[in-house]
Amino acid sequence: MKPRPIPPQPGQESVWDYPRPARWEDTSKYLKIICQGIILAETTKGKRVLETSHPPSYYFPPEDIKLEYLIGNSKKGFCEWKGYYQYIDVRIGETLIQNAGWQCYQTSPPFIALQGYYSFFAGLMDACYVNDELVTPQAGGFYGGWITSDIVGPFKGEPGTWGW
Repeated sequence: MKPRPIPPQPGQESVWDYPRPARWEDTSKYLKIICQGIILAETTKGKRVLETSHPPSYYFPPEDIKLEYLIGNSKKGFCEWKGYYQYIDVRIGETLIQNAGWQCYQTSPPFIALQGYYSFFAGLMDACYVNDELVTPQAGGFYGGWITSDIVGPFKGEPGTWGW
């Protein structure tokens, strides 16, 4: 099945106009994550990764995260664009959220700016916001994209999209 890109309206971006290979860019948008009722992270110094067919993944600098709630775990992965990353768990009180996000620890040269930054799966948090807009998590449970009203798809991860 070939995807049919949704034409963007003024002020919107189409994920089908995003590049392949992926690229990163700075964003001054206000990013916030609420988990177990606390603000786990908030920043205006984030980065976003753009890749064809994917909603942006947002990355937080460590100084804008309550690191005392993060626990590195043994699960690691490799992205053909970004390099190596380690999954992280979040523990707040008695609640443990496994594989809640990841940290880039050995990036490829084009993504060195993401070294040490964290990204989170929106669907495992209470709420994630971009400029005070509640995001919709990217479908599928594998990707970490955040969907907002200023982007259009269809998005990889939805049913029937794995062959794209």
